[in-house]
Amino acid sequence: MNKTRIQILIVIAVLVLVSLACGGSISTAKISNAYLTANSDGSGETTVFSPTDTFHAIVELKNAPDDTTLKAIWIAVDVPDVDPDFVIEETSTTSDGNDVITFDLSNDATWPAGSYKVDIYLNDKLDRTLEFEVQ
Repeated sequence: MNKTRIQILIVIAVLVLVSLACGGSISTAKISNAYLTANSDGSGETTVFSPTDTFHAIVELKNAPDDTTLKAIWIAVDVPDVDPDFVIEETSTTSDGNDVITFDLSNDATWPAGSYKVDIYLNDKLDRTLEFEVQ
């Protein structure tokens, strides 16, 4: 009987440790697709923008519960007269059941020519990086 109790305690301990290692929750959310466009309707995927464009990052989700968080960090990677890897803006949102989330970045002036990127985070973990240029 003592052997059975020890085995049960070991199983419980392992389950608790696994739960703690996973942060206490498991999400089924996945980014199925992410792309950039200059069009607010999400059409016309591109990686090259003009200096007057607004950048739109379109993120398509699958199996995302309502508490799924997404974050976009817009970065000037290699732009003249700007520090390398300068963070332009960081935006977060929580999914409300929508399968498509759009992050926008606009500028009152024109965008300087150079290399840029947007890092997309899913539940605080970097999921993908979309690189683009302004010409």
